[in-house]
This record gives sequence, C-alpha cells and structure tokens, in this order.
Amino acid sequence: MAVGLWLVGARGSVAVTSVVGALAVRAGLTEPTGMVTESPPLRDAHLPDLTDFVFGGHDVTDVPLAKKAESLAAAGVLPAALIPDLTGVEEEVKALPVGGSQRETAALIAADITGFRERHRLDRVVVINVASTEPVVSAHPAFSSLAELDDALGGDPVLPASALMAYAAFTSGCAFVDFTPSTGARLPALDELAVREGLPYAGRDGKTGETLVKSVLAPMFAMRNLRVRTWSGTNLLGGGDGANLADPAANAAKAGSKQRVLKETLGYQPQGHSLIEYVDDIGDFKTAWDLITFTGFLGAGMRMEFSWHGCDSALAAPLVLDLARLTAAAHASGRSGPLPELAFFFKDPIGNVPHGLADQWALLARFARELPRA
Repeated sequence: MAVGLWLVGARGSVAVTSVVGALAVRAGLTEPTGMVTESPPLRDAHLPDLTDFVFGGHDVTDVPLAKKAESLAAAGVLPAALIPDLTGVEEEVKALPVGGSQRETAALIAADITGFRERHRLDRVVVINVASTEPVVSAHPAFSSLAELDDALGGDPVLPASALMAYAAFTSGCAFVDFTPSTGARLPALDELAVREGLPYAGRDGKTGETLVKSVLAPMFAMRNLRVRTWSGTNLLGGGDGANLADPAANAAKAGSKQRVLKETLGYQPQGHSLIEYVDDIGDFKTAWDLITFTGFLGAGMRMEFSWHGCDSALAAPLVLDLARLTAAAHASGRSGPLPELAFFFKDPIGNVPHGLADQWALLARFARELPRA
C-alpha cells in the first residue's frame, strides 16, 4: 500500500524530524525507539510500513529542509550522520497557496495534495497538521451543516487555517490528523464532510510531555481515592513552538488543552493552572515542573512534585509516524469520521473516551488488533 504523508508545517522542527527519522529507520540506520506502532502488540497489526510512505507538505516559510535538518542536528535534536538526501522530499513541499476566497484557497490546497497523490500513484494520503498553534478563536460560526459552510466559504474568511486545511484534505479524499490544539476538524460540518467522503480523522494536540505524565498519575490518585486539591505546572519551552506560544492567545489554547485530562480523569477540576513560558535559550527542548497537593486518610495533607525534561521534536516525531500508519490503515479498512481509539496520542482527544493512559492504551491495542489486512 503506497501512502502519502502530507505535513502541514512541513519545514518545521516536528515535520523535519519526522521525515529524517522515517528515512533513517527504513534505511536501517537507527532503531524505531519512541514509535508506539513498533512495540507489542501494535507491531503485529496490519499497518503500512515506513517503506510505503512518500512525504510532502505545505509551509508558509521557504527554509530548505536540509538547512532545517542541519540546524536541528546542531541543536542536538538529531544526529547529523542520519540526515539523508532530502532533495526528493524538498520537491514535494509547496508554498501554502492563497486564493481570493477561502473556497478558492481550499481548492488550491486540495489541488496540491491531489497532484502529489497522482504523481506518486498513492493509494491514499494522510494529512497531518504540525503547524504552529492557532490562537483561541473567541467566536466563529458553528456551521452545523456542510451546506451552510459551503455557502459561507465564498465570502469573508470564516474558518481558522487548521479547519480550512481539514476541509481541503477531505475534499481531496484524504484522512486528516490534527497534532495541534487548533480547531482542525472539530466542526459539525467538517464531520459531515468526512463521513460523506468516507474519510477518518483524529486529534487533537499531541501528548508528548507533562500531560503524558498527568495521564498516568491522575488515575493513580483516583484509584487510591486520594483527593487532589491543587495541580499546578510551569512549562518552559524554546524553539519555534515556544516563540509562537509567547502570543497570549495561542498560549491560552495550549494551556486549556493541557488541563482537560485532570477533570476527565479525576471527575473534578482541582485548583491550579498550566503556565507556559517561552525561553529562547533552551531551543527545541522543554522543561516542566509540577506541584500536586492532595489529602489522604484522616485529612492528612501531602504533596508530590515532579519535573520533566525532554526534546519536543524527538518526542513528537515518532507519534506523527504512528498516527500516519494507524490512520492510513483505518482509512483502508473503511473507517470514516472520528477515530476515538487514537486518544492515546492526544491531550484533548475527540469523542467520549477515557483519559487515563492505561485505558487509552487498551483501547488503542484493541483497535490495532482488529484492523483487517489491507
């Protein structure tokens, strides 16, 4: 099965690390460490192999992929020795087109993706949004029907960029994954379009660091019947994503996504916030400190603290490849609409799903086990 992976934000750190990593793994130059689909029981699922993938994408910048890969190597994100010849991928990364209306822009985006699929004779394409986080949209039309949305797209801009990208993906016959906390496919009209076209989608906001730890620890407190009073975290982040999150509106979108796991897992929202601060000097790495206060037997007050240090792109990239494989397999199996079984990968997953990591893992493993051979 020949599969295209079309990356929105293709010249960014996560996208470039994903491409370099995929090419290095399939060349046998490194192990697939961090790829969930390479661990049992997912390893035996009927998924496309990395050798089946062709890479392309859109971006608003024109930094060459090779130059970006070199800068990531200099920052310690990836080994310079693993950087392959990226010429073929470079040819398939397009400037993000802009039309006179959002309908025209979506048609231009869809044409780029369709051309990519036809050039490489691909069976299917998965579009994954790894672009910068969008600001919180205070109010935009709900678009409860596709007809309503189609009528609106010919006038003034009505969709945030991520939702327009989802619309273009669906109209070009492609599955869609939102790895960001942006709106993406979370509109009733876009769900209607995906179902009509027989396309699956998943999201949102990849779970790579502090929230990953929360999704393990919060169920522990719930199962032990310990009352969490406060849970506050401070996140320091550099790189392009950190710079984008210096914008208060984008920061608010990310912080809101990070806190949802607590309410969903504990059954209540403890006091506290997730704060995100941009620190240019730490580059593509991130640090988080969390303080948890909780009450035990006889009202005894206790506390727990943890810190997390990680490389954002190296944590995210293998998950992008996992999601491409799983979503392509879901599409091949005839699934359409949301894929709640992929909640394991997201801070703010779609659907009525468990938020504890162990429960999400069981859901994912069952989903992978039941995938038919394409």
